[in-house]
Amino acid sequence: MKITFVLPPVNLCGGLRSTANLALHLGKRGHEVLAVCPERRKPTLYQQAKSLLKGKGWMDTRTRWASPFDELPVPLKVVSHISPITDLDLPDADVVVATWWETAEWVNKLSASKGAKVYFIRHHEVHDYLPLERVKATYKLPLHKITISQWLVDLMKTEYGDHTVSLVYNSVNFQKYYAPPRGKQSVPTVGMLYHTTKWKGCDISLKAFELAKQEIPDLKMVAFGLNSPLPELPLPTGTLYHCNPPQERIKDIYAQCDAWLFGSRVEGFGRPILEAMACRTPVIATPAGAAPELIAKGGGKLVKPESSEDMAEAIVQISQLNQEKWQKMSDSAYIAAKSYTWDDAAELCEQAFHKAIERTKNGELG
Repeated sequence: MKITFVLPPVNLCGGLRSTANLALHLGKRGHEVLAVCPERRKPTLYQQAKSLLKGKGWMDTRTRWASPFDELPVPLKVVSHISPITDLDLPDADVVVATWWETAEWVNKLSASKGAKVYFIRHHEVHDYLPLERVKATYKLPLHKITISQWLVDLMKTEYGDHTVSLVYNSVNFQKYYAPPRGKQSVPTVGMLYHTTKWKGCDISLKAFELAKQEIPDLKMVAFGLNSPLPELPLPTGTLYHCNPPQERIKDIYAQCDAWLFGSRVEGFGRPILEAMACRTPVIATPAGAAPELIAKGGGKLVKPESSEDMAEAIVQISQLNQEKWQKMSDSAYIAAKSYTWDDAAELCEQAFHKAIERTKNGELG
């Protein structure tokens, strides 16, 4: 098949990383894959002034940022204009895939020659900082939907009336995320991904750490994130924080921990869960994204949503495991992660594309 992925302006976000890896493995299955994105809009003088006044510095003016496509042999075409992407920017193909709510609007307007229309949904993007009604409208467009977790499949059915959604789980690059077998740390240590967006739930994880530290005084925190911590969401004193670490270092950060904290309130999938598990680190997770499916395979603990107390209790329980029991949980985490492969994901995605082509021929899709 000829497959075109239509992307927003690229960056290093996890969703684009998953799309790039999936495209790579579809190519390995013999398909002709191309990714297309527009240039990034340059910030206006007003936006620059606002950023400076807030103390955030001068905004990046590059029209293209670094992305996972720089690391993988997947063809990426950056068109020489800002959004939207139109027929003039794309080759004829068998399938054309929207990868974000805004790209779904673009794909819906494409001519039939660009391929059967697919909407790859990695999250339910109903956030206050987005145009909610436009976003919701994209989930009702006549595009074949693919999602990455069972909760999204169920949501598309119950809220948007779509009973034909395909499920394609994420995976991770096991050459990038790995660690040899190990024992517990000499000092009890937990880790987390630092993010200031409220639905990422960092506040839940940070409060859980403080509560657990009351029972384990020498408990240590390790964290990483793209930006420096903000005063309104401070990290605990003594935290070993890695700001925008090199990608090759992230596996070592995961491997420094006895448990990884995942406190999201809502999530499409939750890649850090698999990344940590691939590095043999048990995960303590709220039931967001694919966490219920991933944790059910062993290798961590699922806690109540919005409950720092429940997460703190899990931190204490894992920190107090003896070496043998912790090692067993660590091994279970690794086995669970290895059960999700990009080869399997590419095969399921291929089946979903064939279904989209068939539905298009039957007149079910736009």
